[in-house]
Amino acid sequence: MASMRPVDWAMLGLLSIIWGCSFFLIEIALRGFGPFTVVFLRVTVAASVLLCVMRLGGLRFNSGLKGWGLYLLLGLLNNAVPFSLITWGQTRIESGSAAIFNATTPIFAGILAHFFTTDERLTTNKVIGMIVGFLGVYLMMKPELNGGLSWRGFGQIAVLGAALMYAVAGIFAKRFSGDPPVVTAAGMLVGAGILMLPLALVVDSPFSARPSLAAIGAVAALAVVGTALAYVIFFRILAAAGATNVLLVTFLVPIGALTLGVAVLNEIIRWEELAGMGLIFLGLAFIDGRVIGYLRRKVSSRKTAGTLDAGRGNDSDGPQH
Repeated sequence: MASMRPVDWAMLGLLSIIWGCSFFLIEIALRGFGPFTVVFLRVTVAASVLLCVMRLGGLRFNSGLKGWGLYLLLGLLNNAVPFSLITWGQTRIESGSAAIFNATTPIFAGILAHFFTTDERLTTNKVIGMIVGFLGVYLMMKPELNGGLSWRGFGQIAVLGAALMYAVAGIFAKRFSGDPPVVTAAGMLVGAGILMLPLALVVDSPFSARPSLAAIGAVAALAVVGTALAYVIFFRILAAAGATNVLLVTFLVPIGALTLGVAVLNEIIRWEELAGMGLIFLGLAFIDGRVIGYLRRKVSSRKTAGTLDAGRGNDSDGPQH
């Protein structure tokens, strides 16, 4: 596991703030645009920004049909599908709840990595973490499941589906590890924009929209900061510190999203959601391993210290010569 430098921790903190705000911005954008239009504008504007950055930096895409096919597939897995699921899901559930469900991404990633990679196998700690995490998901969804699946329940399932797609994309994105982060992000977003255009036109009828300035500003911030800048930071952390470290962001994103949702949007957070978030975080702690390893080392060191103290006490009680 790669070590985290101070600059990596700083970028991770910044990324968590940006993505925490993204759920809030989606909620504002949905007041003026349809969900698929929000996604199309988000990826297209973000791609335009990164293409300008590439041109200024003299960077180029991997040429050829195969290279663009890979970008298109990455855009499908990491943007078009999960962005659409989250954005549509937020028409049914609160932004804070969506952020909590999205935090299950490492749980799905751990399961998929066991079957589709050779260096990330399931361990006892990971299995325990997954079980605890899914218990948290069940607790959050229990009110909907008890009353029969509602539109709110479908919204929850949609965001869980997005988390699963992010996990799939994370495994697929490893093949781009040698490319500059800006190039990978730009190619991915161009591919996502191509895929989202017909969906936005057919489903949302975007030309009839009359968005407010707040909705337009939310889309712009979501695209430039929450997508273009965020993915450059994400791929930089991924290259420098590895996938395990970059997934620590999932601990931090829901906190910012919940804070903004409650303070600005007057969202109501149920006790089941807070308890479920606690279980998901506990599950992530087991999956990550560092927290559990630290606690084990502390317990082991205390036992060792206690044994040494007992030994010294026995020596002092012995015969004196």
